[in-house]
Parts: sequence; C-alpha cells; structure tokens
Amino acid sequence: MRTPVAPIAAAAAFLVSTAHAIELKFAPPDFETEYAMPYLFIPPPDGRNTWWEALILFGALSLTTWLVFKARSRRGLFGVSVFSLLFFGFYRQGCICPVGSTQNVAAAIFLPDVAVSWIIVAFFVLPLLFSLFFGRVFCASVCPLGAMQELVAIAPIRISPALERVLGLGKYIYLGLAILGVATGAGFLICRYDPFVRLYRLNDNFGMLIAAALILLIGVFIARPYCRFLCPYGVLLGWMSRFSKFHLQIPPSPCVECRLCEDSCPYNAIDMPTPRHLVEDPAQGKKRIRGLVFLAPVFILLGALGGYMMYEPLSRMHPTVSLSERIALEDRGIITERGNLQADTFRVEGKTAAQLHAESLAIKEQFKTGGALLGAFLALIISIKLIELSVIKKRTIFEPHKETCFSCGRCYPYCPVEEGA
Repeated sequence: MRTPVAPIAAAAAFLVSTAHAIELKFAPPDFETEYAMPYLFIPPPDGRNTWWEALILFGALSLTTWLVFKARSRRGLFGVSVFSLLFFGFYRQGCICPVGSTQNVAAAIFLPDVAVSWIIVAFFVLPLLFSLFFGRVFCASVCPLGAMQELVAIAPIRISPALERVLGLGKYIYLGLAILGVATGAGFLICRYDPFVRLYRLNDNFGMLIAAALILLIGVFIARPYCRFLCPYGVLLGWMSRFSKFHLQIPPSPCVECRLCEDSCPYNAIDMPTPRHLVEDPAQGKKRIRGLVFLAPVFILLGALGGYMMYEPLSRMHPTVSLSERIALEDRGIITERGNLQADTFRVEGKTAAQLHAESLAIKEQFKTGGALLGAFLALIISIKLIELSVIKKRTIFEPHKETCFSCGRCYPYCPVEEGA
C-alpha cells in the first residue's frame, strides 16, 4: 500500500504556516523597501572597543600633554586633532567616546542589573584624570567632537563674557537632563541627540546631519559652540581642571602685558590683570558673599519646586510616557492618522491601554523626584556662579581660566616672549 505523500505534505505545510501565522503578533515588515528601523533608546554595548583603543587614547592624551607643556606647539596640537578626528571620529564612528560614556557610568549607578565594562570606565576616567593633573588636554586635540569644531573655527569672534556665562548654563542643563534620562530609563539623550556621530557614520538621520552642519557653520565664527555651551562631559572636565596641579601658563616667562593672548583667545578663557578700580574694600565683598550664601538655600528650594512642577513635560522624554499619551489621543479620536510604529506595535502585542497608562503614571512619579533634583542642581550651579562673580581675585598677570581653557594653544604664536614667536 502506497503512502499518500502529497496530502500529508500539504497538511504539514498548512499546519506550519498556520502555526507561524499564530506565532506572529503582526505582519512582518518588508525589510527590503518600506521598513524604517526604530530608534534604540539605549544602544547595545559596542563589541569593537578593545584595550588597544584605550591605550591609543592614553597615548594621545600623553602626547597632547607634552605638546601643551613642553613643546608648546600649536602646530603639533593641530596634527593630533586631525588624527583624533580620523581615528576616534570617522574610523571608530565616535563610539564609545568619553562624552557618551558618562551615560554608561550613570546607568551602572542608577539602574539595577546594568554593568559597565572596564574599557568604558577607562574612556570615562582617563580624560578626567589628565584634566585633574594637567587641565583640559583632552579638549585640546583628543576629543573628536572638539577637534572637528577646532578645525573649522577659522574666523572666530569673541562674544561678551556676560553672554558666554548665560549660554554656558546650557551644558549644565544638558548634563542634568542626560543623567535624569538615564536614571528614569528614558534613554541615552547624549547619544540620541549627538549630531557629530551622525556625521561620522553618515547615516540617514537627516535632521541631525542638518544640526551638525549648522553647528559647524556657527563654529566658523563662534568657536566650539557645542563644547562651550552644550557638552555635558565638559562640565566634569572643567571641574577637574579647576583643581589641576599643573596647567598651561601664559607666558612661560614674565608677562609684558601686551594683551595679544587675550585677543587671540576666542573662548573668553584668559583672565586679565585685575583693574585697580575693581579692587574694592574686602569688607564690602565679604558682606555681599555672605548675603548670597544665605540666600542660596532658598534659591535651591525654589529650583527644586520649579523642577518638581516640570515633571509632566520632563516625563515625555520617556518612551512609555510618550506612547501612553499617543495611545490616549488616538483612543479619544484626536489623532486619527495611523502609521506610528510604536503605537501600532503596542496595539498588536496584547497589552491593554489601562496597563500602559498605569506604567506611565508610575514613571511620572519618578520624574517628580528627578525633576526636583534637577531643579535643585541647576539652582545650586547658578548660586555658585553668582558667588564667583562676587569674588574679585587680584591678578597681576594674564592667566588662563582653568575651568574654561581648552589648552588649545591658540595663544602660543601671539606671545612676544614665547620662544620662537
């Protein structure tokens, strides 16, 4: 008796296709044509990072330190900038960079079951250690973000110090938001909105490529706008550099007060000798500082209250909250246009809208605390800045401002007492 192979094969094929269809929660997209890859809120670990790349970072930092302190060579720093842009930028595609590693370290601190590799720790710590001992040599020519901006700053102008201070608060806000995003599970904001990474990878995020082009265009005239006004890692480097044991000095021999170094620095990072008319009675200065210190706790409390009240808009950076609001608007008929990948995926995965909204409310509770801490942090920074403005240091020579000086060496060729100038 012959076995009916054809009917059995047809039945098996039917069962397989039916089981496969049941298993799929929704129709798979056409990967060849229309499917758009969704954004990964937390990028996966990059397996390309190896110890030899960390050694190259150490070598670049050491070479830059030698060029800043011993060779005092702007040309040499320019050469390291080109290397850093090509290697850390385009070859390694900007990942992982010390700027982004801030989020990895924060995730290991705030999120359970999240670890960070020793290589990422090395990328995070090495520039900070060098900054603590030698100033911001990482910014001078090793950071690929700074290198790209340094190379295009061909016609820089100086903005007023007051505007510099106001815009400079942007990097503290960005740092606070980045930490808040990691701590609440909202994602890695620095990576998500890093325009230079898109430039290194030449990917299809057209909006961020336009942002990178605009930053570089602005950077032709206002040097390093990202470093000065947005870079969250620059905040940490500035804090370390403030207490650096050694730092670039202008000039290495007695100052002749020609002011050429001050004019050559587009970053407002050189402090001039204190004019006599600003040297006031110490008693008046102490009285003003005591008043600011007394008011600082009140200001910080107001900042915390303001941050707490901002929890609603802040929480929208979290994908679950934004999805919950999208689903609510769709269910109420306010949004009728379909095609949102996250919303369409949610509707076929079996979770109810009530469950999603409950998760969203729990996340918003986290943002109440996080928003309050963010507001208090920003108020503390502003209080410290105000107190610093009230402290008039008596200087007799031109000095680089340790916190904001990038050690880029732009002032070297302009110093008349600089050897070889």
